[in-house]
Amino acid sequence: MTGDQASRAGVTSPGLAEEKAARAAKAAKAAKAAEATKAQPKVSASPRSVRRAAVFAVPAVWAAAVLLLELVLPEGTHCVALLAATPALACAGTGARTGVWLGGGCALIALYPLGSVPVYEDIGSRAGMCAAIVCVAMASCYTVRRRARLTDELARTREVATAAQQALIRPLPPRIEGFTVAAGYLSAARGAAVGGDLYDAVATVHGVRVVIGDVRGHGLGAVSTVAAVLGCFREAAHDEPRLERVPHRLERALDRHLAARRYACAGRAERPGSGGGTGEVSAEAEPVDEEFVTVLLLEVRADGTVTAVNCGHPWPYRLVPGPRGECRSELVSTAEPVPPLGMLPLPPEGPEPRHLQLPPGEALFFYTDGAEDARDADGRTFPLPEALTAALAGRRARGGRRAARGDGSAAAGAAGPAELVDHVRRSLLRHAGGRLPDDVALLALRNDRCSVHGPRHDPPPGRADAYVPLACSCP
Repeated sequence: MTGDQASRAGVTSPGLAEEKAARAAKAAKAAKAAEATKAQPKVSASPRSVRRAAVFAVPAVWAAAVLLLELVLPEGTHCVALLAATPALACAGTGARTGVWLGGGCALIALYPLGSVPVYEDIGSRAGMCAAIVCVAMASCYTVRRRARLTDELARTREVATAAQQALIRPLPPRIEGFTVAAGYLSAARGAAVGGDLYDAVATVHGVRVVIGDVRGHGLGAVSTVAAVLGCFREAAHDEPRLERVPHRLERALDRHLAARRYACAGRAERPGSGGGTGEVSAEAEPVDEEFVTVLLLEVRADGTVTAVNCGHPWPYRLVPGPRGECRSELVSTAEPVPPLGMLPLPPEGPEPRHLQLPPGEALFFYTDGAEDARDADGRTFPLPEALTAALAGRRARGGRRAARGDGSAAAGAAGPAELVDHVRRSLLRHAGGRLPDDVALLALRNDRCSVHGPRHDPPPGRADAYVPLACSCP
């Protein structure tokens, strides 16, 4: 018996019963979804669309207000000339030719009811006002077109400037040879992404080499010196087997750069109209003789051995995780560094290197003196150690809350380099009220290699339970 015959006979086969049940379930699910859609509240318009509608409504409101004033004010008082400003208001508000012509149309329509006013019964008066409105609308359209062209040119200029700035201060990769790296930059010059501070980290056959420095002065005037020093470092970091020989290369590059600037300033001073052959050097050459650069160089090997060479730069902070998850920050050294490059000649054998160990899980935080020189409204300097401690404690607290909720993917460990740099950057801007007197460069580097030697820390005396191993974090 076929399915059709069975249905006519009142007999339902198992296949047909399953098909009917599936169709009924599908229909019930669709009905339930439709009811849920109806029950959902209507999404209100976005603030952007509301603002856009309000901007387009301004010309109409202006024209209506002028019309109302013209009809209400006593005879002999006229303000209809204000209708000519309607296209200009639309131009300022919308920035589009559509809005300009809409405003002009509103103004022209508003002239129609004024035909009953005796002073505007003359066709000449109304035609003159119409011509004035049209002229203002055409001028506003030209302004809109010119503004659009200037906006496009500004966007292209910013793209070129961003590419040039990133070529000078290159974005660091998140990981370099098993080390997690993050950096941030704050320029004292408005609208600039670079200034008188510099940093870079490169992987070489000698290990990961890091540089951070500060040129005398700040803003765009120090960019050329930053380019000279960074260009030399990126070459010497690969060529020099000994880190203490790299400052000599940087010193020679700085001397050549300052000599070229000195000759350029002298040539400008001797041109006709700027000193006229008097042989006097312009005032722009005077800062060249006083220019210097503080530089801190580090070499981090795969086993965590760190070699540091410091030429007048602040020592970095070492971020050490404790056995119970707490973290602390401490300076890697308090030794007096040699003078900055360009201030005094370097010793022939080079600056004396400092050696330390960076076990897996520990990090170094580098900064320039602009971070410590930033002051708040009361004249207090920025407390960098407290900011680092707050960043580490905040990360540990967030990790503990996520662990309490059962999120096993979030550990209550120390803050990563990117989080650390971002926290210090925001704290610095908040402390200084957004106004920095000097450029600021921040860089954090953490050893995320495997703990080949077993424990992260030796257990304290009498505390064998504090012996905590470090799990492998290699990618």
